[in-house]
Amino acid sequence: MNATRSALAPTAQIEHQPTLPPTLRRIVLMGFMGAGKTTVGRLLAASLGWEFLDLDAHIEQRAGATVPELFARDGEPKFRRLESSALANALSHNHAVLALGGGTPEQLTNRLLLEQTPGTVVIFLDAPFETLFDRCMLQSFASPEHIRPVLASPEEAQTRFLQRQPHFRRLARHILATGDLTPAETNQSILQLLTTAGTYQR
Repeated sequence: MNATRSALAPTAQIEHQPTLPPTLRRIVLMGFMGAGKTTVGRLLAASLGWEFLDLDAHIEQRAGATVPELFARDGEPKFRRLESSALANALSHNHAVLALGGGTPEQLTNRLLLEQTPGTVVIFLDAPFETLFDRCMLQSFASPEHIRPVLASPEEAQTRFLQRQPHFRRLARHILATGDLTPAETNQSILQLLTTAGTYQR
């Protein structure tokens, strides 16, 4: 898939509800941990008057257990099957903004679902590893519930970051550089992308 790369500087705030292409039914945000997928997703859904879905929360609601509990109880292979089932369900929602888990695109089943579901645009929230790592550490200091065990080893986290990059870039219709943007600025940049003629072709 040929992605458009953007470092759009948010200009004027979009005061009215944006007019999107009529065939666009869902927007998927992906990126590494710390990219702001959930925060930006909520802002974007509010701007559009759409539903917001966080895939990890969607999995937890369907399974009746938290993601760490599911990993500990059932192991990663079963969790990934639950994730694919939850993703397929989430992609059946219309007028929805969906924030993926950082590892979701690693699974072939998930990549096929994202590529083959009509009316879906995938946006990669890109930023340097150092920026994402610092954001995650600040979140951990601010509130213990945001502690991410994978960050105990920065080297392993960076390896995972690099492994996921090809999947992110291949799936994305748009790649948005967010390293220097606030969540509100990222939201405005996405709205500009989606309301610009020719940026959605599915």
